[in-house]
Amino acid sequence: MPIKNQFSELFEHIKSWRHHIHQNPELMYDTIKTSKFVETKLKEFGCDEVLSGIGRTGVVALIEGKKNISGKVIGLRADMDALPIQEQTNLDYSSNNPGVMHACGHDGHTAMLLGAAKYLADTRNFNGKVALIFQPAEEGGGGAKEMIDDGLVEKFNIQEFYGMHNMPGLELGRFSIKPGDFFAAADTFIIRIVGKGGHAAKPQETIDPIVISSNLVMALQSIASRNINPTKDVVVSVCTFQTDTISFNVIPEIVTLKGTLRTFDKEVQNNAKDKIFSLSKSIAEAYGGKAEIEFNCGYPVMKNSVDDTEIAMSVAEKVTGKKTMNAEKIMGAEDFSYMLNSAKGAYILIGNGDTPSVHSPTYIFNDEILPIGSSYWAELVETKMQL
Repeated sequence: MPIKNQFSELFEHIKSWRHHIHQNPELMYDTIKTSKFVETKLKEFGCDEVLSGIGRTGVVALIEGKKNISGKVIGLRADMDALPIQEQTNLDYSSNNPGVMHACGHDGHTAMLLGAAKYLADTRNFNGKVALIFQPAEEGGGGAKEMIDDGLVEKFNIQEFYGMHNMPGLELGRFSIKPGDFFAAADTFIIRIVGKGGHAAKPQETIDPIVISSNLVMALQSIASRNINPTKDVVVSVCTFQTDTISFNVIPEIVTLKGTLRTFDKEVQNNAKDKIFSLSKSIAEAYGGKAEIEFNCGYPVMKNSVDDTEIAMSVAEKVTGKKTMNAEKIMGAEDFSYMLNSAKGAYILIGNGDTPSVHSPTYIFNDEILPIGSSYWAELVETKMQL
């Protein structure tokens, strides 16, 4: 595989960095030790500037090329946070923090970008500057938005952003990408169905929120199948059904439903949102109950620019010697969308091989892709900002 020789030589170091991060996972914005580890390494590598505390616990390093005539600055982003999952891998470097695990490969993403940082600081074979962005709180915390709001673009004059994520099930080391809409917008909702509790032997004296909620769960599935143009992408998922009682013989007062709405089209998003509200209220009222609804807009649609996607594809093929696969739309969400809303760029997937899915307690990041990912980052910089 034609990866850069330096990364083959650095492989054991990059792997050790990942294993260290994996053993010490941190959630959301609490990436204190991870951020410090990253900051220390970047300073050791000789980056021109290393700034911490961007977007609370984010770290940004700047490296200037042998020439800086172009004035171009591109940003490379890796996420650092873990998930609230109890690890079940039995690895000799398993998580030291009970109930916290790097189950999405952010440890690998961080290690690959650190590898690229070491190479780029040593060689500087490019014309411009590269900003290496280590971001907290991708897993639901909107860390990318926090860094953008903290002046990431303006402080470092970033004109383009690039991101990468491992993909279980995709051939080991093979890249995949899609121009335009790539990852969906993801909104969350909480629906509280309020009825009238009572004894299970006397249902006639109650307003049963379980019956109401059961009907509502099924009705919400009609949004995609009967209310939205079938050529459009939309997923409505109810993921939590919780009562305020745990007794065998008590009809509860309240049932709480929690779920997500995932879309690519703004009109579809608004129509589906309206339908969630109207179905909840009308079904609850039909049974004599009441619906209280909380709707929160989450990560927006992530869109790759066409020209930067083509460049990312060619770089990936140069690194691997294999054709980059055309990806399909993904209904999952990614807060890198905030960065791509602030500047053009592209997000690419790298195959993790035949491993358990991300967000699984048995997921394992494949170390074999570490030099491939680092090489992709270095080649991208040298291609985008040629001397």
